[in-house]
Order: sequence, then C-alpha cells, then structure tokens
Amino acid sequence: MKTTSIGFIGGGNMAHSLIGGLLADGCDPHTLWVAEPRPEQLDSLRQRFGVHTSSDNGVVAEQVRVVVLAVKPQVLREVALQLAVAVQRYKPLIISIAAGVRESDLCRWLGGTVAVVRSMPNTPALVRCGATALFANAWVSPAQKQLAESILRAVGLTIWVDDERLLDSVTAISGSGPAYFFLVMEALEQAGIGLGLEPGQARLLTLQTAFGAAKMALESADSPAVLRARVTSPGGTTEKALAVLQAGELETLFTRALEAARQRARELGELLGNPT
Repeated sequence: MKTTSIGFIGGGNMAHSLIGGLLADGCDPHTLWVAEPRPEQLDSLRQRFGVHTSSDNGVVAEQVRVVVLAVKPQVLREVALQLAVAVQRYKPLIISIAAGVRESDLCRWLGGTVAVVRSMPNTPALVRCGATALFANAWVSPAQKQLAESILRAVGLTIWVDDERLLDSVTAISGSGPAYFFLVMEALEQAGIGLGLEPGQARLLTLQTAFGAAKMALESADSPAVLRARVTSPGGTTEKALAVLQAGELETLFTRALEAARQRARELGELLGNPT
C-alpha cells in the first residue's frame, strides 16, 4: 500500500484524516492526490502533507489506482457522473465513504461494471479512533479488498460485512453512535453540576470516566455486562443508580433509537439513489 497511488475526490475533514493516517503509516506523499474545488483547501493540503492537488476530479482519477470518494452524499451522483469516463477507461478501485449511497447506484452512475468498496466510517476517524465497516461488490479482487482495508485502517479499526444492507445497522450503531455517547456525557456533566460540582470539575470527571470505561472494555476479554457486574457492589451506590436507569427502560430506549436510525438510513439510501 505504501507505494500505491491513491486519489481523494474531496479534500474535507475525512480526507485530511485519512491522508494523515496514511502518511503516519509510511505512505509516500507523492503517491497521494487530492481533487478539491476550493483553492485555499488545496493550498492547505499541499503545505501540510506535500501531496499532489488539482481542481479537476478527472485529472486525479487518471493518475491513481484507487479513488476515494470523500464528498457529501448529496453531490456524489454529480461527481460520479463526471468521473464515469475516466473510471471506465482506467478501472481504479473505488472506495466510497459517502453515507447512504448504495453500491448499485454508484456503479450505475460510474457507467457499469466497477470495483466498489462502500464504507461507513464514523467521526472519531478524525482523531484516528474510528470504527469503519466495509462492503465489497463482486468486482473487487482479494488484493483490492486488502488494499481498501489498509486505507481505512489508517484511521481506526475496520470490519467487513457480506450484506450491504447491514451497513444501515452499522450506521445506527457506530455511524450515529458517537452522538449517543456525547448525549450521555452531556447528561452526566449536567447532573454532576446539579449535585454541586463546578462545571469544569463535572466535565473533566465525566470525560475521563468515559475514556477509562471504554479503555477497560477494549482491553478486557470480558463483555460489558461482566464488567458492569464487577463494579456493581450489592447494596452499593452503583447498584442504586443502575436500578433507576433500568426502571426507565434504558435498554428498550436504545433498541428503539437504533431501529429508528436504521430505518432513516434506508430511507436516505432510497432518496439519494433516486434524486428528483
């Protein structure tokens, strides 16, 4: 991967994160290209990373073996139609990080038989702690699949799904998931202030506790249920607090929330694939 030419269509935050991760992994900046319409963004990319840049999407697509579509889902159809000629001529691997746009629609816009990996990263990828699910269509070779995984792994962990429909479930749990945890942190912080702590104290304690719990879960072979039980002493403060949360049917609320997010992901896929 370190010498594979990779082109990014779109030079926003996610492209910045991926490029930074790839360079940290030892990629040669001269193998990386970025297409972006904003001159100031191109200047920033050149100065920060030393990569090739262009305002022309087609020029970048003609130079590389991998094209990463890092534009907003709402403009992906227009971008893909513009790239179709170059993609059909040079046959690069296409990696889409645009949420909601289905592989079948992307292939159709790109002109037919195209090796496409659709991915669903989340915003912690911006600090290289992301969680990304990937789906490969039938035209992706094993080597291309490995290459796609290496690229996305530069900003966090990756998993593969065999059924593209599962990406809607991934969107519900990890794509939207950071917001759930931010909401919990927000609630804890405000509750702490209500109990008399200074705002700065409540925030610091909340953030460090969230970080520590996540780190414990990542480094332990035990399930969250086991870890929860281990810190819940019978008759203690934790047991009392958890009883209140469970009485409010927290688990049921999360199930309903994820089902709503998955359904909305499916609806957006239909809308994005069939623009009026």
